[in-house]
Amino acid sequence: MPDLPEVFVNYRTGDGDKTAAVIDRELSHRFGEGKVFRASKSIKPGSPYPVELLDSVRNCSALVAVIGPNWASAPALRDENDWVRREIMEALARSIPIIPVLEGRETERLRASELPKELSPLADRQSIRLDLQDAESGLTRLVKALVELVPALRDRTAAERPGTVHNQMRDVHGTAVQGRVIHGDAGTINKGDTGTVIKGNQGPMHLGKGNLYHNSPHVSGPGANYVQGDNNGGIHQTFGGSGKSEADRGEDER
Repeated sequence: MPDLPEVFVNYRTGDGDKTAAVIDRELSHRFGEGKVFRASKSIKPGSPYPVELLDSVRNCSALVAVIGPNWASAPALRDENDWVRREIMEALARSIPIIPVLEGRETERLRASELPKELSPLADRQSIRLDLQDAESGLTRLVKALVELVPALRDRTAAERPGTVHNQMRDVHGTAVQGRVIHGDAGTINKGDTGTVIKGNQGPMHLGKGNLYHNSPHVSGPGANYVQGDNNGGIHQTFGGSGKSEADRGEDER
């Protein structure tokens, strides 16, 4: 039997479902696909959805409630059979942490006076605003909050942040080349676990043969030249095979 999800994404279709999909995608990327439950993705066709929904809420470690602009005023929220309401009520009854996520810039914080009495405790929960036009900051806050709330969650992408070296090529047999600048510790490992290790690298690194060009022009071929900074001594250049300088060639062509 697969592990039950740690995070349950609660949302209302037509009023927050796009934000819910973005949250699901980001959290699944960070924590793993099986760690996040979102009904339209997680319930397989033919499965009894009432059982799936309630079991997933009861066994989750945190519930993320996506609050759209019309969420609090929706008539369905007053219906005891409404699934958005039932999922939140189940989480409240079991003291499962709930994080309200306010969609966009226009959605106001929840007020107890505007909610059904049974859902009024939701207004006391600290919320996170998530604007899809600039989602990165909101998603980062949400991930951090969930990691602090649920010790079982581990941000799998942390190893890819600046300060570490991440091998996207996975297992390599033979010679491998990683482009761009490498920050952090890196090295080569040979048979017998011996090799070269470079500590605290902060710039371009080259452990093989050939030239290394980084943030500088590479100019080659007969007649090519490149000057950077002050040039107080003039340019003297030899063109391919002629043995004559630029000045000599100029005299011949007059």
